[in-house]
Amino acid sequence: MTSDTITAAASGHWTLGDLTVHRIGFGTMRLPQYGEALIPDAIPRDREQAVRVLRRAVELGVNHIDTAAFYFSPRLSANELINHALSPYPDDLVIVTKVGPGRDASGNWLPHATPQQLRGQVEENLRQLGRDHLDVVNLRIVGTDSIAERFGALADLRDAGLIRHLGLSNIRPHHLAEAQAVSPVACVQNMHGIGASPEQDQLLRTCGEQGVAFVPFYSIAGAGRTAGATTGDSSTLHAIARAHGVSAAQIRLAWTLHQGPHVLAIPGTGDLDHLTQNVAAGTLRLSESELTALDALARPSHPAGLSPA
Repeated sequence: MTSDTITAAASGHWTLGDLTVHRIGFGTMRLPQYGEALIPDAIPRDREQAVRVLRRAVELGVNHIDTAAFYFSPRLSANELINHALSPYPDDLVIVTKVGPGRDASGNWLPHATPQQLRGQVEENLRQLGRDHLDVVNLRIVGTDSIAERFGALADLRDAGLIRHLGLSNIRPHHLAEAQAVSPVACVQNMHGIGASPEQDQLLRTCGEQGVAFVPFYSIAGAGRTAGATTGDSSTLHAIARAHGVSAAQIRLAWTLHQGPHVLAIPGTGDLDHLTQNVAAGTLRLSESELTALDALARPSHPAGLSPA
């Protein structure tokens, strides 16, 4: 089997609430622009190329797409690209979006939404995606403050039929229990990858114990975060990649998936070849010695954690 015939089904599956998804999904943050994401002067990507990538992802069996209304460049919006490329949507496609942050028309960040403003953000996602409900909505936060009121506002919108399932993004460990006291949590989306902080490792394990999907972001970029993957991968990681005949990025994804059956990967790209490689990473099986070597890699000098968005 060649890499261009491998589908996302090879990665296995997990559930988001009552929705079954393959463990390799697709993140759209980088789809509207080149270079560093989520900055006002980002260079827009070619629209037709972005559309081809989205359609190819679905052809390769991807049925979990992560997006947000604040993923846009001066000319392109991730949500509207999804709508154009994939609507009418396949029955098994699960689109996960997030609310909390916002950007003005120039792309500058706004203060995070209040509980009262969250409905407007949910409705904006509905309009852009052309949906009458959202499959999963993550409340994305910054800081350690209570999230109960904001999560409760989203639970009200779920009860009103606008949202099917709720999740969390960019949280601290104590936020999970706080949210669960309000409403069930389908997933937690936090920064995690080779070199993750002990706090993130513990949160990943807690989610596994509770059957909650854990969805890492920056699992390939690592310390590069929004700027993308760096070339600073260790000789250990490169040696393992050579042994498997794959890229270092694919080993990072494989390591991510080995962290537990409840871990879902959402690598993003605007490149068709990289998309194919990301999906193919779902078939990689790392040995115990390889996993031990990767686990032992030095942690980054800064704590894994919370990005502005």
